[in-house]
Amino acid sequence: MDNNKNEKKELERSLKPAGTYLDSLSEFADLLGTIKQAETAANELLEETAAARRTKDAPTRNREQNGPEGTDGNEPDSAPASSAETAEKEPSVEELLEKLDTLVGLEKIKQSVKSLINYVKIRKLREEQELPNPPVSLHMVFTGNPGTGKTTVARILSELYRAIGVLSKGQLIEVDRSGLVAGFVGQTAIKTTEAVNNALGGILFIDEAYSLAPDVGSGNDFGREAIETLLKMMEDHREDLIVIVAGYSAPMERFIFSNPGLESRFNRYFMFDDYNSDELYEIFDSMCGKSEYILTEDAVEFAREHFCDIYDMRDENFGNARHVRNFFENIVSVHSDRVSALEGHTREDLTTVLREDLENAAIM
Repeated sequence: MDNNKNEKKELERSLKPAGTYLDSLSEFADLLGTIKQAETAANELLEETAAARRTKDAPTRNREQNGPEGTDGNEPDSAPASSAETAEKEPSVEELLEKLDTLVGLEKIKQSVKSLINYVKIRKLREEQELPNPPVSLHMVFTGNPGTGKTTVARILSELYRAIGVLSKGQLIEVDRSGLVAGFVGQTAIKTTEAVNNALGGILFIDEAYSLAPDVGSGNDFGREAIETLLKMMEDHREDLIVIVAGYSAPMERFIFSNPGLESRFNRYFMFDDYNSDELYEIFDSMCGKSEYILTEDAVEFAREHFCDIYDMRDENFGNARHVRNFFENIVSVHSDRVSALEGHTREDLTTVLREDLENAAIM
């Protein structure tokens, strides 16, 4: 009988919701302890939530009370400055054209660049008026000896195209054969693709581009793979990529005619003439002025004679501004050796360049 009663009691307990009654004081005490623990945990959770909310709202209250962040002379702890405050102001078309005009010489190039910019501006205006425009390629060939300002003009062009909306970014990426060609089959396409991707939104400037097209009969060469990859990507990204190929005049002509795709895409030629003797001296004088070196009268006379001589004796490898840079650096070295041997060094000693400094630099 007792077993039956116990089984019945257990059955009734299982059918009733938990907590509907307690069988002993110990169970009641356990329940009170559980409730207390739950209450404590709930209070701790509420306090943590309130603290988090106060921390989150603190910057807003500080701004309302103290004004915008940073006005008290302290930098904000975590809020970054707005992009409008940190972004460097991009130069306008007028500023860039003025920068172009400050370059020594290059009068034909300056006029050609200005005409090209006017042409592109009118094309965009016609597009806005839904007027038709003939197909055009803005890819260019720069020919001329080293040191004639090809890279400098390309950099200004990239910024100009960005300013008028032709290019989205306006960066200039400079490469030569080594930046496009790899030494293993299949790797050149990858390397060329990477270079083009870096230039998207700007200009890819390929110096000594003729080295990509070796002479006929030279055997297999990965330069051809680079050209084919380049042409495909120029077509795929023709709306936001400009390619400028540069080098000596005769080799560049051979390069352009080495592939029908190159000939059809590169139809704008810019010929960079050598600097004459007066222009070479002007470049030299600018270098001296920027570094606060002052030439004596007889030093100036020697410098002008020197640049006349090197211009008259120039060949197809004439370095133009590169020669001027090397000559200037030699003068600085000779000047340093001479002045370091003096007892005491006045400001005049440190800035004055003598004729003998130029004479010694010229034979280095």
